[in-house]
Amino acid sequence: MRILRETGLFFIRGSKEGLRQPVWIFMGLATPLMYIMLFSPLLKNINPMRPLTTAQVLDSFAPGILTLLAFGTGMGSGWSIISELQSGLVERFRVTPASRFSMLMGVVLSDIAAFLVHAALVIVISACFGFEVHIGGLLVLLLLLCLLTAVVSAWALSLGLILKHPDGFAAVVTGLQLPLTLLSGVLLPLSLGPDWIRAIAHINPLYYAVEASRVLAAGIIVSRETVKAFSVMLPLAAIVLWWATNVYRKAVA
Repeated sequence: MRILRETGLFFIRGSKEGLRQPVWIFMGLATPLMYIMLFSPLLKNINPMRPLTTAQVLDSFAPGILTLLAFGTGMGSGWSIISELQSGLVERFRVTPASRFSMLMGVVLSDIAAFLVHAALVIVISACFGFEVHIGGLLVLLLLLCLLTAVVSAWALSLGLILKHPDGFAAVVTGLQLPLTLLSGVLLPLSLGPDWIRAIAHINPLYYAVEASRVLAAGIIVSRETVKAFSVMLPLAAIVLWWATNVYRKAVA
């Protein structure tokens, strides 16, 4: 009961911190919308023999953008924790009797809440342009992407606490973000690529989330892709949260 209360307090704190930075909220939403508006039209003629409609493009492209949104939302927590380190806020947290797990989960849950708000807006806007909404599949999809947000958020928080400087964090994020997103099939299905790219993609957790997201968005809840995605994300979330809690305990000892 105490852990739930403490987690709730840190969740409220993290949510308020996010609301105090409206530019992050705006850019977090603007980026996926720009992908939809500027990139998805390029996919209409990907097969010149059979041009696709806007609705057909969004049915395949929007689920990938939701995965990218989950990844980006979770990654933002790394910048926040570095700012708190440099301002001395983390140092002051050392005297609090609150559980370090609660401190971690409060931030992770606030990132998940931010992702859900942005995801709902992206789905509504995409639906206005023809994206077919399947409620059951989307609910399971959002649950899967909440797990992804939790994994990335906890990882980014821990990395920020370890590196302690924005330059080092930026170098790691920049170095990993491009290959992870390209090898997940977010922008284009990997079925269009050569065999060696499809083989490498299987070591990328984002790949499984993207593959499942397209199946779930089509309304197919029980599928091989969905089982694989949850089989990867559930153990990964447990491992990353365990590791992140230990990092928090050492950093806020």
